[in-house]
Amino acid sequence: MTSTPIVSELLSRAKDFRAKVTALKAAIPHPGWEWYPYDSLSTLLHLGNLFGEDFATLFDLARQGVTLDLGCGDGEFAFFLESLGCETQALDFSTSNQNHMRGVRALGAALGSKIRIDDFDLDRQFVLPLDHYRLVFCLGVLYHLKNPLYALEQLSKQSDYCVLSTRIADRLGKLSLKDQPVAYLLDDDELNNDDSNYWIFSEAGLRRLLKRCNWEVLRFASVGDRNTGPADPARDLRAFCFLRSRYSLANLELVRGWHDDEGQGWRWTQREFSVRIRELAAGRTARVTTRLFLPDALLERSSAITMSVSVAGRELSACSYSESGRHTHVFELTPSETAPGAVQLDYALSYALPPEPSDNRERGIIVYAISWETS
Repeated sequence: MTSTPIVSELLSRAKDFRAKVTALKAAIPHPGWEWYPYDSLSTLLHLGNLFGEDFATLFDLARQGVTLDLGCGDGEFAFFLESLGCETQALDFSTSNQNHMRGVRALGAALGSKIRIDDFDLDRQFVLPLDHYRLVFCLGVLYHLKNPLYALEQLSKQSDYCVLSTRIADRLGKLSLKDQPVAYLLDDDELNNDDSNYWIFSEAGLRRLLKRCNWEVLRFASVGDRNTGPADPARDLRAFCFLRSRYSLANLELVRGWHDDEGQGWRWTQREFSVRIRELAAGRTARVTTRLFLPDALLERSSAITMSVSVAGRELSACSYSESGRHTHVFELTPSETAPGAVQLDYALSYALPPEPSDNRERGIIVYAISWETS
């Protein structure tokens, strides 16, 4: 793919930074240990292809809060982010790190970096050092984790966005894996004789994993040989993803009528509640899906519950429910309603549970996801 001017500029800055780091590494004494052998900044080329002319917006996003480089190696990527004005943290696990994290600490000292560096085991049940990160880079880490589901779910609870890359497989012998939501568990010496490799997902398996762990895929690309098997040492197929957390409706701006997260990623509403979709393409049709749960207690007091959705006072959709349990409500926003981009959706229920001695909240329904697709 041909680089846009923005991509070319950032890659040029990365090239200059790489030359600076290479010179520093050559000057830093390191008896008894070796530097991380791979070029961490080479990932920028693939990310540039993933984002194209929107590449700069990724770094604008990184400047809006704290950015985390997960599995940082010698920290070159994290230090480059810092050079772009991003408040960055670097995290790796000294037991599995190439040089037990001596490299990242030595390089940080030589650069005069202010980055916080943490030694952290992602294969244990963990909570990240900060409560919240605006953006996490998880590059080449996933297939080294014993429990990728826990790690990705925890990341969705503590961060808004994630850039992820991982090795995937397209075939198992003559069997195509691309459309099968599967994962292959490597033996301890099956791939590059490296016992830190565990799970290789198919593309469909990776997408399913991300969905189950509360991530919405905003961009997805694969790079490499499409005939790659899970343990093929001669071929390599990588997925590059830009993700947004959906945990506890984090992909939306909650305007009014919402109760606190219950610890499982879903929320009670009041009888009337509103959300604002912050990143909706203007002038395009959008299909909005609301996934909800109607509790038994609600229908014990009202034989049916009607939910309506309005934009700027105009009702777009209404649906009546007479059975408890999970439901899916779908409606469309027309191009005129999506202009100029951000849209507020106002929901209203025909009935809600009133405050009670055991629970002083007005409770309507439970909402566990609101998503949209544009066309």
